[in-house]
Amino acid sequence: MSVSRIVVVGSSNTDMVIRSARLPGPGETVLGGEFLLAAGGKGANQAVSAARAGARVTLVACVGDDVFGRQALAGFEKEGIDTAHVRVIEGAASGIALIMVGRDGENIISVASGANMLLSVEDVENARDAIEAADGLLCQLETPVETVKRALGIAREAGVLTVLNPAPARQLPPELLALVDVLTPNRTELFGLVGADPSGDVRTAARKIRETGIRDVVVTLGSDGALIVSDDVEEAVSAFEVNAVDAVAAGDVFSGTLTVALTEGKPLRDASRFACAASAISVTRPGARPSVPRRPEIEAFLAKRNN
Repeated sequence: MSVSRIVVVGSSNTDMVIRSARLPGPGETVLGGEFLLAAGGKGANQAVSAARAGARVTLVACVGDDVFGRQALAGFEKEGIDTAHVRVIEGAASGIALIMVGRDGENIISVASGANMLLSVEDVENARDAIEAADGLLCQLETPVETVKRALGIAREAGVLTVLNPAPARQLPPELLALVDVLTPNRTELFGLVGADPSGDVRTAARKIRETGIRDVVVTLGSDGALIVSDDVEEAVSAFEVNAVDAVAAGDVFSGTLTVALTEGKPLRDASRFACAASAISVTRPGARPSVPRRPEIEAFLAKRNN
């Protein structure tokens, strides 16, 4: 099997995580939590997920010229990720995420984007050769939308598989969505895109968003697994039952490993099952980046569950 080449255009954050018995309500303080400092950011998490799943990954991102930015670069290089297109911006702060996680694994997150919002169309143009030579491009929405759109456009022109994880949730222009081959929203993000009530039918919403020109929609549904809606298949992919402790980055792990599986030629159903396995492993561990599984773990997990 040849090694996939994947370019990730996206964010890099440092996650400051507090784990407590439950999440606080508005104006409430919950004592007794445990603190964890970990590397994160949707783009970086997905890049690491793809690299650990066996792909050759290039990251296009921006970090500040500060301790968090330097730590991020060192972490990417340790993972074997190509950082030639990670721009270090003097005077800018690196991205920071404040995360609270309850005992059941649910979380709330607030992000100070910092250098992530300085990732420009020019940065993407400078990475054109890498994008055009890739098997897949993976983007998210923690960087400027125009930058994401240009990256998708370059990839589409070169015949490269385009994958968009539309998170955090926001409205997107139809011309951007038309550049996406595979969309990986969660329920909230999907209903936000179609402007519908989130209590509605997921299949109907997925069919509607495909009218923009998206080829495949894979909706992540947490403990309910995933839903695939495409020309060839419309079916649920069951989740794997595990003891969840932290759902942070589970969606990033799904998108990163799904992209690897698709660029390796796996059918959408098999690729989604591979990604469900990877995200199931990730929720059994605390933290974003520390929870990301490696390829042998995913394959062993699948082999055991298949038996």
